[in-house]
Amino acid sequence: MLELRPSCECCDRDLPADAAEARICTYECTFCADCVERCLDGRCPNCGGNFVPRPVRPSALLAKDPASTVRVFQEGLHRP
Repeated sequence: MLELRPSCECCDRDLPADAAEARICTYECTFCADCVERCLDGRCPNCGGNFVPRPVRPSALLAKDPASTVRVFQEGLHRP
């Protein structure tokens, strides 16, 4: 099951469980669509893989399997 991490690892933007702009790689590294396009050139800085839109977990299932609250932020990734 996906962790549904709560923020972008590049800019620390909030990405709630229903965020349409959340992107993940095969290892669940989580970034916002803006950073994927503008800062990361579509490639994960951790594994080199590509990104896909993160699936949205239906709200009825979030009570049983909540999204993660652990924020991951990598200082220095963000390029204006």
